[in-house]
Amino acid sequence: MSLWGTLTGKKPSSSSASPSTPSSSSDPNSRDTAPTTSFTSTPFDPTTAQDVSSFIGAASLPDPSQLHPLAGLNRQTLDYLSLEDSALSDLPGSRSALPSRGWSDDLQYGTGVTYLGALTLGGAYGFAEGLRKSPAFAPPKIRLNSVLNSVTRRGPFLGNSAGIIAMVYNGINSTIGHYRGKHDSANSVVAGALSGMLFKSTRGVRPMMISGGLVAGAAGVWAIMRKTLF
Repeated sequence: MSLWGTLTGKKPSSSSASPSTPSSSSDPNSRDTAPTTSFTSTPFDPTTAQDVSSFIGAASLPDPSQLHPLAGLNRQTLDYLSLEDSALSDLPGSRSALPSRGWSDDLQYGTGVTYLGALTLGGAYGFAEGLRKSPAFAPPKIRLNSVLNSVTRRGPFLGNSAGIIAMVYNGINSTIGHYRGKHDSANSVVAGALSGMLFKSTRGVRPMMISGGLVAGAAGVWAIMRKTLF
């Protein structure tokens, strides 16, 4: 291409095109020939096929005992911590309605059961009080509101109060039993009197004595029931 053609962008004429390649081979004897080899498929024989058991067998699978993280360790020389979680308390009179392993179980079981029982009783009393205080001709929404107010006022109050007393009672009872070496009715009565008096200690001497007597009586009844039934 000339300089003028490069500047103007003109293409070269067809006369200057390069000659085409020869279309035929120079050998006149050359011609296409078909392949002389052929492929014949072999019929499938089902009796020679391998089944699943040939590659999934007992010999090919690993030993499950070797997959454990502690596999291969000598159990005779291995140091480990032995926890006796199922060891029950061996103090005389410590057996109750539920198996106890010590003061922690007594504290949890006693406090939880007392709290739930008092919460249920307080809620039932509040339900009856709400129905009694609401007028009979009042709309259902007004009666429902009155019942809910009474239930939420009486239930948590009685449940929290009984739960605190039960917590203090179980703590004092377990302490007395630890130093005396046994659990009996005297421990329960003394722990009930002390916990009841401590609960009303800010109200004066008279409320303290009344509360201590009530809790001591309840603890005595529980001790008799435990001895009779369990």
